[in-house]
Amino acid sequence: MTTPTPHFTEPTTGYWQQLLPATAAAGPDDGPWQYGYPARLPDGRVLLLPIRQMAGQPEHAVASLICNQAALDVIDALGELLAARLAPLAPEAVVGVPTLGLSFAPIVARRLGLSRMVPLGYSRKFWYDEALSGAVQSITTPTAGKRVYLDPNLLPLVRGKRVVLVDDAVSSGSTIAAPWNLLEAAGATVLGVGVAMCQGRRWAGVLGPQRAAQVFGVFDSPLLQAVPGGWIRRS
Repeated sequence: MTTPTPHFTEPTTGYWQQLLPATAAAGPDDGPWQYGYPARLPDGRVLLLPIRQMAGQPEHAVASLICNQAALDVIDALGELLAARLAPLAPEAVVGVPTLGLSFAPIVARRLGLSRMVPLGYSRKFWYDEALSGAVQSITTPTAGKRVYLDPNLLPLVRGKRVVLVDDAVSSGSTIAAPWNLLEAAGATVLGVGVAMCQGRRWAGVLGPQRAAQVFGVFDSPLLQAVPGGWIRRS
């Protein structure tokens, strides 16, 4: 397999470590951007996201968030902003979507006045019930066979309750659809999904209009395409 020629990409070590003032994003709103994309937060601050070239389509790229590599202060700030987006829904339970959604779910639950959150998981324990699971496929886990599980012991925390799902990002829409279906089958009313990052808009078509309207994000991250001077929004 031929390795694509790098196009304005660099190591991610220094990314996700601080929130920058609004002036940090000075410049054209339509790019081109070179190594990082300045994502604007609701309070005006900027989170610089590293641009990652797609291996199979080197002319395309995404600006990524990997929250378990981010500074704790950044995660706390994004969790607070996400909680503010979900607060009007007044959920009775916050459900964390594995893996990276579990970084935000405790912050959101605490901010909404709840004493705990409900974690989903990818690891099947021997006492789990396949009826409380759903198949997951995403752009980062394209192979079939992965499932998301609700521990049967946690079923009383969601059955008959008004809940929100919390994840780090929504991109293809497939990853969030499985836990959404799982919770509804378990008797929960899903009020919405909160994510730190909405990546592109493909997810809206996968979820459909009704569910797409129930997705609440902190910031948007466009899909990108290569140009001689860097990267611009994909047309």
